[in-house]
Formats: sequence, C-alpha cells, structure tokens
Amino acid sequence: MENKMIEVKNVSMRFNLGIEKDFSIKQFFVDLFDPKKKKKKKPEFWALNKVDFDVKSGEVIGFVGSNGAGKSTLLKVVAGVMKPTKGKVISYGNICPMIELGAGFDPDLTARENIYLNGAVMGYSKELIDSKFDEIVEFSELQEFLDVPVKNFSSGMTARLAFSIATIVDPEILIVDEILSVGDIAFQQKSENKMRSMIGGGTTVLYVSHSIESIRKLCDRVVWLEHGEVQMIDKTEKVIKKYLEFMGVDK
Repeated sequence: MENKMIEVKNVSMRFNLGIEKDFSIKQFFVDLFDPKKKKKKKPEFWALNKVDFDVKSGEVIGFVGSNGAGKSTLLKVVAGVMKPTKGKVISYGNICPMIELGAGFDPDLTARENIYLNGAVMGYSKELIDSKFDEIVEFSELQEFLDVPVKNFSSGMTARLAFSIATIVDPEILIVDEILSVGDIAFQQKSENKMRSMIGGGTTVLYVSHSIESIRKLCDRVVWLEHGEVQMIDKTEKVIKKYLEFMGVDK
C-alpha cells in the first residue's frame, strides 16, 4: 500500500482561447497587408496550475470541484491523453482511462464490430476479445442489438457497451470520469459493483464525480480543485465537509 502508483509533479496546463476565431483566410490577408497592425495576443487560460500529489497503490482517490475546476483536464493529463504545459506525471502501471466512453466507436459499424474496434484501440488482442466476447455482451445486456449500428443507440446504450469493453480486464490504474452517472439506475448500480470488485482486487482508482455520495462510498482520499489549483487533499470526509461549506451546501 505504501508503493507509489502515480506521481503528479507540479503539473500546469495552459490553453489558448479564441484560436478558431482568429484563424480565417480573410484575417490572414488582413494581417499580411497591414504590417502596422499589432498582432493580437491570444488570451491564455490555465486549466491547471501547479498541481502536485501522489497516489499509493490500491488507493481510490476522488476529485471534487466546481464546473470548470480542472478535474477532467487533470484526469486526461494523468491518462496521457494530454501533455501538460509544465510539470510531469509518472505512472507505475497500465492505465485504463474511462473518460469519454464510446469515443473510439465508429457509429456506422455494428455493436459487434465496435467491440473489436474499441478493444483494439484499448490495446486488447483479438484473442482476448474472442475469449471475453460473451462476457462483454452479457454485462452490457445488449444481446438483441449486436448487429445494429451504434449510431442508432441511445447514449445510455453506448455507455453500457463501452463500459463493458473497458472493464474486461482488471487494470492496475483505473481512471473514471462521471461514468457511474450514465445509463439507467440498474446499470449504474451494476457499474458501481464492478468498480468495487476491481477496487477489491487492488486496482488504483482516480474518480471524478459530482455525486458526493458515490465519492463518500468509494474513495479513501479526496483532491479538491478550484480554478485549476488544489485547495485541499485529505481523508474523504474532511475534504467533503470543507467543500460543501465552500459551496454553501449543508449536508
């Protein structure tokens, strides 16, 4: 339990705003033939600012904060989806990021075909998917829709299929962003039970949710972010108490 699984070292993430607005053929020629025109400085937005913490092997770390606090951006940086502007992240295990479920699907392909496509995107071999195919279908409860194009699925059905594929193996590090809020109530409970099973098996989990109750039930410690900066890192109840006071919620 004392072994470090993740080290987030002084991570900052900067975005340039208004890039799409400035980029046009018309604007290019206006700038080209008007040398006196001062070049506009693109406004910058720091989504993360000097975020620093460690995660121990087997820990379940929750992340709370207002909308736009930087929680999802931080998970994407840890998952390797984004490269930080400053600082670095070191991980000591294979990562399964469940951040944007269904992002690797082709909407024109059937559920059956997308199981293999999405599995390949996640690094699973065809042999592994073959051996786990029935398990994926059973968990997703989409037996009757295997040969239906995913573009005809509801968002809940898509999430169920993606979650079922993502969890066919127990990763060393699981990154979860609001996944337990998708699908119907029965599937939410099923997903939570699956996560609990993975946690019980020693998986290290980074978990973002607006559901304080799920944070309370699942997490050992909590990181509270606001405006990209860490406000507090401590045991779950201590952080939740301070966070709810900040939000003006009496619970």
